[in-house]
Amino acid sequence: MDILTLLPFIVLIGAMFLMTRSAKKKQAAAAQMRSDMQPGTGVRTIGGMYATVKEVHDDTVLLEVAPGVHAIYAKNSIGAVLDDAEYNRIVHGDDEELDADGTVVPDDASSLTGESGADKADVAKIDLGKDETADDAGTEDAAAKDVKDSKGDGKADGEPEAK
Repeated sequence: MDILTLLPFIVLIGAMFLMTRSAKKKQAAAAQMRSDMQPGTGVRTIGGMYATVKEVHDDTVLLEVAPGVHAIYAKNSIGAVLDDAEYNRIVHGDDEELDADGTVVPDDASSLTGESGADKADVAKIDLGKDETADDAGTEDAAAKDVKDSKGDGKADGEPEAK
């Protein structure tokens, strides 16, 4: 047989070996993480629920999902064991949000402008090319025109029909 004929099969077998090897490593890491759980540790289940470990058994774990509310879960349902700081930040809202390098991440962009609340009132309005006096005077006319146009007949509500 020709070596070129066997080459695709050899590559396929090698790729399958590497995939199963990485999957086994991930499974081993997850099993190690679950075996390291201790009472008092914060966890996230694979369903996304955050809870505190109360008891660890062979195949199950007792979780406190709310104060005084306990539930039994399979160990395999634990998706992540969280450190105390991360668990408290997520569940209790302790500390401000920090990004990867430890800087504070604001909830909105107002804190980035460096203006206090009193300074915001003094900010000049942007001229959008409209005349304020003409805009105020034409407000009633524009509202009446919108009502006329909504019917499509060119008449305002309550306007008598021409005979």
